[in-house]
Amino acid sequence: MAAAGDGPWLDDAAGRLVRPFTVSNGRTEPSIALDLMSQVMATGVTPLGYLGPEHAQALDLCRAPVSVAEVAAQLKLPAVVTKVLLSDLVDCGALTTKPPVHHHTPTDRSLLEAVLDGLRRQL
Repeated sequence: MAAAGDGPWLDDAAGRLVRPFTVSNGRTEPSIALDLMSQVMATGVTPLGYLGPEHAQALDLCRAPVSVAEVAAQLKLPAVVTKVLLSDLVDCGALTTKPPVHHHTPTDRSLLEAVLDGLRRQL
């Protein structure tokens, strides 16, 4: 029996009734590069044709800027499947994306020293 609000795709005892990669038609490569921290947001453009219920759910989650990781968590789908769904929506103009903003450089000495100090305290 489906839990309240979960729709026909979830079952209390069995869990998800549709395998995650079925949602993306078996595709594992998104058409655009998306990082887990990339921000996606709906553009207001309605996709032409039927994309599927998961596409509609993803689009609904993207009314405000949200990370790819957050969309995956909300949809309860693997990140790679979510990236394929989101890239479909970007391709049809329903979503826009921007890369994550990093406020530090990967070789920032103070960051590396803080990590090293934290590791030393754990040992």
